[in-house]
Amino acid sequence: MTSLTTAWPSLRVADWTDTRDTLHMWTQIVGKIRMAHAPLLNHWWQVTLYVSPRGLTTSTIPYRTGAFEIEFDFVAHRLEVRSSDGGTKGFPLQPMPVAEFYARIMAELDRLGIEAPIRPHPNEVDPAIPFAEDHEHASYDGEAAALFWRQLLQADRVVGEFRSHFVGKVSPVHFFWGSFDLACTRFSGRPAPPHPGGVPNCGDWVMVEGYSRELSSCGFWPGGGEEGAFYSYAYPAPDGFADQPVGPDGAYFNTELQQFLLPYEVARAAPDPDRAVAEFLHSTYVAAADLGKWDRPALEDDPFRWHRTSL
Repeated sequence: MTSLTTAWPSLRVADWTDTRDTLHMWTQIVGKIRMAHAPLLNHWWQVTLYVSPRGLTTSTIPYRTGAFEIEFDFVAHRLEVRSSDGGTKGFPLQPMPVAEFYARIMAELDRLGIEAPIRPHPNEVDPAIPFAEDHEHASYDGEAAALFWRQLLQADRVVGEFRSHFVGKVSPVHFFWGSFDLACTRFSGRPAPPHPGGVPNCGDWVMVEGYSRELSSCGFWPGGGEEGAFYSYAYPAPDGFADQPVGPDGAYFNTELQQFLLPYEVARAAPDPDRAVAEFLHSTYVAAADLGKWDRPALEDDPFRWHRTSL
């Protein structure tokens, strides 16, 4: 096991942008396959991916009377498809155009007898090149992909601990392939005004569903800093939200993105990265909850409340 500080790898966004953008399209294809078979959950929670001990996984996808799973294995650098009937297919993750990745995964699903009716165009990007025609995104740096996964491991762990302090409605810690970020969202319990939409190549109705309740959302994104950034925002943002003091040093409100950011490199270089990220997550949530007049005593609790109880 690595120490607390060495567990947080350095990965400059500029050094893996081509691989990041290619992986973004690959994960969109896999996420859409999950979306084709999973029943709708509020806020699109049924479409997300999850950090796994080896990469990113769809988790179990229901299919007819069985199930299947698709996993990006960033240790062995393979795309794996596993079916509940015992079938396993896959192929190496290596430099290839999105069009080739799309054709290969559809062929592997077909060999397993799995139909995958998806809309073969990416969302939340501009331009949105159809998957079968995308020969522009074709990079795969395995070392960078593995380092990104290790960044996600740390973000998933620390955001997960933060999530445990909230007993109100809260999302899992999950990876949204549309925006290519790890996210966790807390809800006040009150409805929110309809989201105005405006996201590239994404219907406004998608955002209306995603933001149908008042929320405070946080996560990690491979952008917004030299090595990515932790982020936090509120919808709707209460008056004065952007002016609230938050920690640690180095965190700030980005007026273009309308959210607080903590550059990953600032957290990584802190004496205790876990504590730095936890301070950011907590202070930005408090800014949203207090200004928004959330019922915090009813929504929060100590995750160690049963720690001393004998079973």
